[in-house]
Amino acid sequence: MKIAMANDHAGTKLKLEIKTWLESQGHEVQDFGTHDEEGCDLSDFVYPASLAVAKGECDRGIFVDGVGYGSALIANKINGNYAVVCQDPFCARLAREHTDSNILCLGGKIIGSAIAMEIVEVWMKTDPLTAEKYRRRVQKVKDINDKHCVPVK
Repeated sequence: MKIAMANDHAGTKLKLEIKTWLESQGHEVQDFGTHDEEGCDLSDFVYPASLAVAKGECDRGIFVDGVGYGSALIANKINGNYAVVCQDPFCARLAREHTDSNILCLGGKIIGSAIAMEIVEVWMKTDPLTAEKYRRRVQKVKDINDKHCVPVK
């Protein structure tokens, strides 16, 4: 699977750890940066990574900033992106099973490395539930998205 990764200065260290693990699991990672801990603007990195997911150039995205919400706000502005913020493995499992999320956002200032790695592993290995009620709910969200968000070109 090809994974888009992006971060700001607060997420550099954790992103690199996650990237190493993803690659060890056979995933291809496209790293949109940043690549250091110098102050920067999150949108400069998350926006192009979000576009790559929306356009299908990457299968999923994992973004790391201070608390995760900034990345999710940016990613969810783009048609076809379903970004979630997870702070524990239980939420990561539900975010895939119930919503078929395609972008995971983590807070490098909020959670430690061990929990973050468990969240990523659970999120990467969990498939959406296929029961009719879950497919129907996911489709309703996609319909709302398609009605109000302009497709990415």
